[in-house]
Amino acid sequence: MIRIALFQPDIPQNTGTILRLAACLGVEAHIIEPAGFDVSDRNFRRAGMDYLDQLAITRHADWAAFEGWRRGTRARLILFTTKAAQSFVAFEFRDGDILLFGRESAGVPDHVHEAAEARLTIPMREGLRSLNVAMATAIGTAEALRQIGQFG
Repeated sequence: MIRIALFQPDIPQNTGTILRLAACLGVEAHIIEPAGFDVSDRNFRRAGMDYLDQLAITRHADWAAFEGWRRGTRARLILFTTKAAQSFVAFEFRDGDILLFGRESAGVPDHVHEAAEARLTIPMREGLRSLNVAMATAIGTAEALRQIGQFG
C-alpha cells in the first residue's frame, strides 16, 4: 500500500483535492500538523466533496509524532521536492512507501529532508518554479501505484 503524507499543508483547496485523490485511488492519507487551516474550512470541504467520508485520514500532532509512527511501521519516507536531483521515474517504489509532500508556501525544513530515505523531483521545463502540490501528488502517486502493480 502506498501512503500520502502532507507536511503542514496551508491551502485548504489543495489538501481537499489531494484527499479526494487518496479516496479515489484507495491510498492512505496522513496530515502532519499544524495545518494552515481548520478542517471545517468551507474550501477544504468543497474541494474534497463527499469523498472525505470515503477514507481514513490520520492526523499527526507534529513532525515528531509522525516520525514516531513511521519508524514503528518501518516504512520508507520518499520526499517529493524541487530541491532533489533524482527524477521520480528513475526511482523504484516499494509497497508500503510513504510519499511526502511539503507546504505549498515553503516545502519542508532541512530536518525533514534529512529524514527522507529518498528525495525525488518531477522534471519540469527550465525556468519554471514548481507544480501545484495537488498535481505533484497525483503524478507521484500514480507512478508509485503503477510500479507496485496497484494502478491500471
